[in-house]
Amino acid sequence: MKRRKFLKIAGTGGVILAAGGISFAMTRTPMAALEPWKTAGSLYTDPMRQALSYAILAPNPHNRQPWVVELKSDREAVLSYDPNRLLPTTDPFSRQIVIGLGCFLELFSLAAAAHGFRAEVQYFPQGEPGQMLGQALDQRPIAHLLLAKEAGLAANPLFAQTLNRHTNRNPYDTSRTIAGGLLQRLTAGAGPGLEIGTVNGGKRLADLRTLTRDAMRTEFETPEAFQESIDLMRIGRTEIEANPDGISLGGAFLETLSLAGILTRESLADTSSSAYRIGLEMSDEAAMSAMGFVWITTVGNSRTAQIAAGRAYMRAALQITADGLNMQPMSQALQEYSAMAPYHKTIHDWLANGAGERVQMLARLGYSKDVGPAPRWALATRLKDS
Repeated sequence: MKRRKFLKIAGTGGVILAAGGISFAMTRTPMAALEPWKTAGSLYTDPMRQALSYAILAPNPHNRQPWVVELKSDREAVLSYDPNRLLPTTDPFSRQIVIGLGCFLELFSLAAAAHGFRAEVQYFPQGEPGQMLGQALDQRPIAHLLLAKEAGLAANPLFAQTLNRHTNRNPYDTSRTIAGGLLQRLTAGAGPGLEIGTVNGGKRLADLRTLTRDAMRTEFETPEAFQESIDLMRIGRTEIEANPDGISLGGAFLETLSLAGILTRESLADTSSSAYRIGLEMSDEAAMSAMGFVWITTVGNSRTAQIAAGRAYMRAALQITADGLNMQPMSQALQEYSAMAPYHKTIHDWLANGAGERVQMLARLGYSKDVGPAPRWALATRLKDS
């Protein structure tokens, strides 16, 4: 929430001082929820769990962390997903969930290579679940994972950015343009059946700013869709550490507002409240500060195509980090629930290159102050024995 505006709501700020000032602030970082970022690659000696400890840091929708891994040995595993970690309202066909699993698989493969193992990934070993749009995922596994030691295997230099990559939801600096050469490096990450497009100025940039702003507003104004986000909000250190997933609202300032009864799930859902209005204003500001966009399209919309889009997005996110840029997915216009239908049609009219192409990812780009990592469940909580 915007600090100045909420200070007005909280009066002179005395409520913040009453909470203990600096001493209170120093205790509010959810250290346990951030531990996976510190221990990636160091907790385990076997190559499978070592690579998986990086894979769990992959970006994913609403930070649901849907992955579940069944260990077969120290070099073999099966990736599936937790059906309780889906987004049934805003992602009714779990397309975004599958894209997040693609991000996981790409980071797993990069981590394995960095430690001298080639990752052999077989998608959907028991068949592709819900192949067509309109069909739900079922309980068949997402991928079979096998690690093979390979002498002289070179690490992808992008892997070095893994611990630096964080989704940045702040407003971006509208005085700083994005060089075309940086965008060209993103488009180089395309592959068979997949294209990456970019823009950093002109009418297309202005149009995408407006469209993403309007789509985000519509999600705010669609009660069942916005409630899905509110239900996944973790307010303050205690909630974040108890459930290190979802949408984290942490830090001393926000936690103080929560303790004062100003920032609550009820106030965020109340369209007449200051908390709701400020959240909407922040959403508008984020969209309209975009200094560029990147999008990923696939031929068709199969689950395999969605996995490929996720893997490409993971590489793009690491490249963005290496180049000192920031990125945030702006997924609302791509979602398949009814309120998004007008935006869904428009975005495909603009960005899809032909019949049957699907825009899988859209993200804004720009420069902003650094942000910290998002909470993660420890790898041990995402594993199951065979």
